Amino acid sequence: MSSLKSSIVASYTSQIYIALVGIIMMPMYLKYMGSEAYGLVGFFTMLQVWFQLLDFGLSPTLARECARYKGGATDGLTLRRLVRALEVIFVIIGATMALCLAMNAGWVATTWLKVVTLSPVQVSLAVQLMAVTVALRWLSGLYRGALGGLESLVWLGGFNIAVATARFVLVVPVLHFVGATPTVFFAYQVLVVGIEAFVLVWRTYASLPTIDTGVRVGLHFRALRGTLGFSLSIAFTGGVWVAVTQADKLILSTLLPLSDYAHFTLAVLLASGVTIISGPLSSALLPRLSRLHAQSADAEAIALYRQATQGMALIAATIALVLALAAEQILFAWTGDRALAESAAPILRLYALGNGILSLAAFPYYLQFSRGDVRLHLIGNVIFLGVLVPSIVYATLRHGAVGAGWTWLGANILYGLLWVPLVHRKFAPGLHMQWLGRDIAVILLPAAVAAVVLTLWTPWPSGRIALGALVVLVTLGVFVAALPFSSLVRTTFAQWRAPYRQSGTVTIK
Repeated sequence: MSSLKSSIVASYTSQIYIALVGIIMMPMYLKYMGSEAYGLVGFFTMLQVWFQLLDFGLSPTLARECARYKGGATDGLTLRRLVRALEVIFVIIGATMALCLAMNAGWVATTWLKVVTLSPVQVSLAVQLMAVTVALRWLSGLYRGALGGLESLVWLGGFNIAVATARFVLVVPVLHFVGATPTVFFAYQVLVVGIEAFVLVWRTYASLPTIDTGVRVGLHFRALRGTLGFSLSIAFTGGVWVAVTQADKLILSTLLPLSDYAHFTLAVLLASGVTIISGPLSSALLPRLSRLHAQSADAEAIALYRQATQGMALIAATIALVLALAAEQILFAWTGDRALAESAAPILRLYALGNGILSLAAFPYYLQFSRGDVRLHLIGNVIFLGVLVPSIVYATLRHGAVGAGWTWLGANILYGLLWVPLVHRKFAPGLHMQWLGRDIAVILLPAAVAAVVLTLWTPWPSGRIALGALVVLVTLGVFVAALPFSSLVRTTFAQWRAPYRQSGTVTIK
């Protein structure tokens, strides 16, 4: 069993690697396959996320039960029976949904997707291969949950990196030497995910507890009885979040021509860099806030909450502002396609700013989670979704993907201004104005000024490498300019300097 520190490092390393390699390699697919075929890749990515709704909270439930077994709260036979019951459920659901998608592949190719140059037969075959791939990846999530609960996170992190390398990087030579068609791309994905699922099944069963000879595991759905309540609560919360963050992708996949959807997907993928940084922070913050609340250390919890907000404001504001103000330069440095950079830049600007607001507006959820009461979170997201969906349809029909971007930005602004204060009023009365002013605005304003000055006055070079390097320098400049305005940074710096003041010595390096 690995240590907690190594498990956390392995988990974060794999998450960051998977996110970065996916972003870095996407322009290569566009180069080899063309806009319409890449639009199918974007559609495939969106399908994988929506497929998670069928999990019904069962994977997190299995992870929890595996962790309970490690803590001695349940026995090995009960755990194996739970795994067997969940396997049967997952296989039935996965096979059913894959079959439904495959049988309707022709309708998706000719009616749902707006295809212009690709043949309907080719697109239909690609959708059938997607169905197999998505179902197998969804099934693999069950075994990832088990291995996470059994604390095999170091092995799992390394394996996830290997799989991501195979999926995102090694597919490029396949496209180059075999053929840059959707059929080749998705057939290769089926091969990789098949190997992935096989290895995860093998590792999970090797890690499960052994049982006495002669005892049969059998099929006992009674093993699920004690876990259904937890599963459904997780499923509902996760389902609402998927709907909120993916509704626009699903709607635009049928409203936009496939080539335009490809450009939209690229812009949204790059803008997701803002929200990717919030994952590790929330993973570390949630258990600490929950522990402090359980110890009735409310003052310490609020202090930690505000410190984490400042940290997020520094990072999210920097990335979101640079992505928005240097969108065209960043897209060209990333893709090498000036026409694409020009068409996708407005979408990137709007989604980057919307995601920056979302990263900060998500903080009240952490407060609610630590108190064990997420009702306001669910109500707020349902209202958000109810406003977002019809607005995106209307805006897209009138203004295309840019209209969807304005809707995303506007919905997040309204959520932050109208709903977040209500949550703070209930869970931390008197906090909101301090949180908004001293922890966000005081950092955001100098970051915005620095971003505007640096992006407008910087002489952008024409070469992609030099352009990319200069974007990195501008980003660092905005970040450094905002640092002194964070009380967290000032306090940390003062604590670091305290020993030198006490000794009366100054070290010059």
